[in-house]
Amino acid sequence: MAKKSNIYKPKINMRELKRQRVLIFWSILFVIYGFIFYYLPVGGWIMAFQNYKPRKGFLHSDFVGLAKFKFLFEDATFLRVIRNTLAMGVLNLVTTFIMAIVFAILLNEVKNVLFKKGVQTISYLPHFLSWIIVTAILHDALSSTGIVNEVLLKFGFIDKSIEFFSHKEYFWWIVAFANVWKETGWNTIVYLSAITAIDTTLYEAASVDGAGRWAKIWNITLPGIRPTIIVLLLMNIGNVLNAGFEVQYLLGNDVIKSVSDTIDIYVLKWGISQNDYSLGSAAGIFKSFVSIVLIVIANAIAKRTTDERLY
Repeated sequence: MAKKSNIYKPKINMRELKRQRVLIFWSILFVIYGFIFYYLPVGGWIMAFQNYKPRKGFLHSDFVGLAKFKFLFEDATFLRVIRNTLAMGVLNLVTTFIMAIVFAILLNEVKNVLFKKGVQTISYLPHFLSWIIVTAILHDALSSTGIVNEVLLKFGFIDKSIEFFSHKEYFWWIVAFANVWKETGWNTIVYLSAITAIDTTLYEAASVDGAGRWAKIWNITLPGIRPTIIVLLLMNIGNVLNAGFEVQYLLGNDVIKSVSDTIDIYVLKWGISQNDYSLGSAAGIFKSFVSIVLIVIANAIAKRTTDERLY
């Protein structure tokens, strides 16, 4: 005789729907918004398989199959921008991710509430600055007469000013520093919230056992925020190829373009500047495909090694 399922199945009736009508209304609006702005534009991916001409439209443009994708992977420039995008994406992920965790733990250790709130407020401010302002600050600070060169010259670290934006080896680190400075404070919000959710009696018990600050951080704080760290890491891995557009476009120049151009800049130059929308769409599809694959692989690894995963 089959056993009855113990799973509770909520009954949906008109009375319940009427009681939740406001929530249902707003949910429908968000579903419509998501469909219009996130799913409907995906239909434009058909351009990647056509020799798309705006005057002909989707229905009358010539179908070319995978020719655009073949061109991409035979183009040395595209292979170079993949390298640049992946390198800057990984560097940004590692630096911003680690710095956010470290900064959140350090803020949590500050006992002076007024000082702690002041530091938090100041650290959040760069997030609200546009990349135009951030890159302008970087240009001024790293110019031959900027404050960085002045300090290095004054303390004898260098004999003459360094043209930071003329040396390819500095660019990726400059971009990483810009992202850390701009986003670290904002990224700590989630980790600080996770830390405050940790049971304070664990810290009290550790103090009774003679544990110091570092022991508490290592054995209580980090394990306590481990689920948050894993989930955010999985989500951010999917954004590795979103290494940026504004900062690279604004800070790059002809001298260092071999290391500054990203996939997004490549799409801009081919898809818009040269009116090859099909090639730009193909590059965008490749970027989306890689992002999905990275998330699936990272989630599978997390599923096998930890109890935390996205799905």
